[in-house]
Amino acid sequence: MAPTALLSVSNKNGLVPLAKALITAHGFQLLSSGGTAKLLEQEGIEVTRVADYTGSPEILEGRVKTLHPRIHGGILAKRNNPSHKSDLEKNKIYEIDLVVVNLYPFKETVEDPNVKFETAIEQIDIGGPAMVRAAAKNHSHVVVLTRPDQYQLFLQSLEVNQVTPELRKQFALEAFQHTASYDIAISNWMDKQSSAKESPWLQAINIKQQLRYGENPHQSACWYSSSTQGWGGAKQLQGKELSTNNLLDLEAALSTVREFGFGSSGKNPAKQNAAVVVKHTNPCGVATNDSKSIAMTRALDGDRTSAFGGIVAMNFDVDAPTANELTSLFLECVVAPDFNKEALEILSKKKNLRLLQLSPSAIDKAERNNIRSILGGLLIQEQDDEIIDSTHWELKTKRSPTSQEALDLSFAWKVVRHVRSNAIVIASNNQTIGIGAGQMNRVGSAEIALQSAGEKSNGGVLASDGFFPFDDTVKLAGKHGIKAIIQPGGSIRDQSSIEACDELGISMVFTGKRHFLH
Repeated sequence: MAPTALLSVSNKNGLVPLAKALITAHGFQLLSSGGTAKLLEQEGIEVTRVADYTGSPEILEGRVKTLHPRIHGGILAKRNNPSHKSDLEKNKIYEIDLVVVNLYPFKETVEDPNVKFETAIEQIDIGGPAMVRAAAKNHSHVVVLTRPDQYQLFLQSLEVNQVTPELRKQFALEAFQHTASYDIAISNWMDKQSSAKESPWLQAINIKQQLRYGENPHQSACWYSSSTQGWGGAKQLQGKELSTNNLLDLEAALSTVREFGFGSSGKNPAKQNAAVVVKHTNPCGVATNDSKSIAMTRALDGDRTSAFGGIVAMNFDVDAPTANELTSLFLECVVAPDFNKEALEILSKKKNLRLLQLSPSAIDKAERNNIRSILGGLLIQEQDDEIIDSTHWELKTKRSPTSQEALDLSFAWKVVRHVRSNAIVIASNNQTIGIGAGQMNRVGSAEIALQSAGEKSNGGVLASDGFFPFDDTVKLAGKHGIKAIIQPGGSIRDQSSIEACDELGISMVFTGKRHFLH
């Protein structure tokens, strides 16, 4: 008997070519139901409807179609078990060798905040997950495909008779991930509907890409993402495949540049052109300017040595002058809301440079939660991305900052919360000129930042993500000509730092809020 494939999909991308290849190249007979069968019939593809095969019509407006022993018996039967073979023969059940199923678009449906409860409920698939799980359980005998991007690999493997046990197991794993993600999405949505308070969030996500490796070549890694939210909604325009470290750095760059808004639309549109360069998840250069290309140049000038091999994020559409500046040194990735035609032509000469177009709408759809793993568990917290409000800041010293220093303090405070603790940012004229990150003590970070700034620190400002437990950082800043400092305050020794500022003629502002980043 010809091998049998059961096709029942919500996402019909690639379905017709797959069905044609199964019949013409590999001699399959097809079983299908509902809209999948209708599409295949319209394309002139020979298919047996599930209702005709089972002898049971679709009922309850399509709620019950595939929940039948002739379907699940054909999927679950062990081919090497005489008792199973006998049951199939007695009940005239075909062995189903291939199950191609993906589920009703529940997650896409509930992304609409105004969706009606009844509409969402109808998008909860019942028969689909049952078939997927049955096929995945019996993967030694049945291949299960749950995504269109798997079709070509399966057909190529079938062509050379290399549908190996390892490949079957991989497809089964991805099938269980598919149904697990689906169930989590339903559970989270139902929890939100039934709870008066905001429920803990764990976004249902699918595997987007098997990465070449993790942070190091000996570590395996996968990228899981929503297809429309955050980085899952980005479009890669050119360049090599993204790596784990690329994605981590891109996230750091994006979170920093969003301090200044992003794109011309969305919930927080850009009010000024901002460019950010990141290296190993820390910004090494940030600048704003009325000119796009000058903003980019000044961001790179913040530390061109560190910028080599870095990641760039901009909150504006990239034009030709900015693209020319981006070609001035080696970069790994660039992300922006868009790139115009001339910019793409210029950047295409750097074929390995990864260009990502990320719309403000994809950012707006992303949940405001940060998920990090610890051994055997997850930590889930809100993103530290609330808009900075300076109305609660307090001047603590005799000297007030000048108008330009006040602008630079605000700029530096936006940047410092994206630098790893202990974090110090030196800035002048809306440009970072020195950054110290991740040291075990604050004065160590200050030394690195001030050394990087060099003579440019004279007249600049300093931002610290946490308070000063001693006055040593203030005294060091004074030696390098710093004129204004911004920090959270809250140390029992605040007064000693304030007095040191007064002695050195430095302004000091307390924000009342810290921004640690570990």
